[in-house]
Amino acid sequence: MTSGMTLAEQARQLFDSAVGAVQPGPMLQRTLSLDPSGRQLKVRDRTFQLRENLYLVGFGKAVLGMAAAAEELLGQHLVQGVISVPKGIQAAVEHAGKQEMLLKPHSHIQVFEGAEDNLPDRDALRAALAIQQLAEGLTADDLLLVLISGVGAADREPGGGGSALLPAPIPPVTLEEKQTLTKLLAARGATIQELNTIRKALSQLKGGGLAQAAYPAQVVSLILSDVIGDPLEVIASGPTVASAHNVQDCLQILNHYGLRAALPRSVKTVLSRADSDPHGPHTCGHVLNVIIGSNSLALAEAQRQAEALGYRAMVLSTAMQGDVRSVARFYGLLARVAAARLTPSLAERPLEEETKLHQLAAELQLPDLQLEEALEAVAKAQGPVCLLAGGEPTVQLQGSGKGGRNQELALHVGVELGRQPLGPIDVLFLSGGTDGQDGPTKVAGAWVTSDLSSQASAESLDVAAFLADNDSYTFFCRFQGGTHLLHTGLTGTNVMDVHLLICHPQ
Repeated sequence: MTSGMTLAEQARQLFDSAVGAVQPGPMLQRTLSLDPSGRQLKVRDRTFQLRENLYLVGFGKAVLGMAAAAEELLGQHLVQGVISVPKGIQAAVEHAGKQEMLLKPHSHIQVFEGAEDNLPDRDALRAALAIQQLAEGLTADDLLLVLISGVGAADREPGGGGSALLPAPIPPVTLEEKQTLTKLLAARGATIQELNTIRKALSQLKGGGLAQAAYPAQVVSLILSDVIGDPLEVIASGPTVASAHNVQDCLQILNHYGLRAALPRSVKTVLSRADSDPHGPHTCGHVLNVIIGSNSLALAEAQRQAEALGYRAMVLSTAMQGDVRSVARFYGLLARVAAARLTPSLAERPLEEETKLHQLAAELQLPDLQLEEALEAVAKAQGPVCLLAGGEPTVQLQGSGKGGRNQELALHVGVELGRQPLGPIDVLFLSGGTDGQDGPTKVAGAWVTSDLSSQASAESLDVAAFLADNDSYTFFCRFQGGTHLLHTGLTGTNVMDVHLLICHPQ
């Protein structure tokens, strides 16, 4: 054991380091710098002239902290700013004692709070219109800094997410009409890509609309990604990314779901107007889009920290998705195969489990999975191994309990790890949401070891019953006095989830 820390303490340290790498302050300092004269802003390898001509807009869960860090860095050059953040976030950040994520009392940035329950509302609409007004008033001499973060899984849900904080339907479409249409499509099984196509077509700001409103000003968009693969056009519906969607795409989708006849007159008006618009999709040549934080950045930092603690560390995937039960089976099999490879005396073990592991990996369809490389690294390891992954699995809700996908995944993995002996190897699995909030709970996630099932039985806790009721939070609150829960408080960032699988020879 390194430096006298328990495995659980080490896992927690690795999780904290992943979250620390994508905090607003460090992210902006890595990306933005002023030259010594203070008259030039460097963004990665591009340079922009500053002469008190800098404006700022932003929307998303982590944007309050991003805006505070930007104002701290850019000082007197910032003329004016408007940001749209989730309802209650300022009070929550204050309560968490994260002063560095709050704007100063005399800030030039106006804060709007809206999108209660991650759904677009009147407050979010007011914020979007204020952002639009600021953008439309800019000239060719101005520079607009756009801060974008998603709001977790809601970005892939009807009407939710980072895009919920920027609702500006094209008149005469009303907010209610747009929401009703989105809900109808979702109820008929429309994919998130299809929903986004319709949203963008009816929005003044999404799908490159914000960049177009700011033209001819230069636009620098700094993006914190909470979407697998970091696709710019999907994060908060791509307000600074040129959209290739056209009216024909929309009509095809509406026809497919039998909704074309039921469209409100306002929607028909907007679509027919767009159809006759000779300009077609606009370009965004005056825009620099930069991903400043992502799941892969967070995992890379955790990998560095794990290596410093003496682990052979590997990142498996940043696109972990699929039902938590399948993902848990994958981690259970991975732990058994890794344990066998770490125990020379078990090297002749049947290859049946490796075959099952590869089959399951193929079913999960993880585009960036480094499974072979990870297993080779484990085989060569002379000591403890740490396998890292990130992404966002999904939970099929059947019960009425309380939990979140991270706690549910951890509990399922705990059961999988206990299915058969792992030999002289200590195994620990941790799953945590980088935003510090797992589902409707005030914890980020949980960690488990291979003796979870037997220890739960000793405390008369029926794991299967808790899982059947999707009640992982209640289980972990009762299990060993709640010591397996991951308490971080609001982190002020959001790059999906982090998974750690530690295998430590005894």
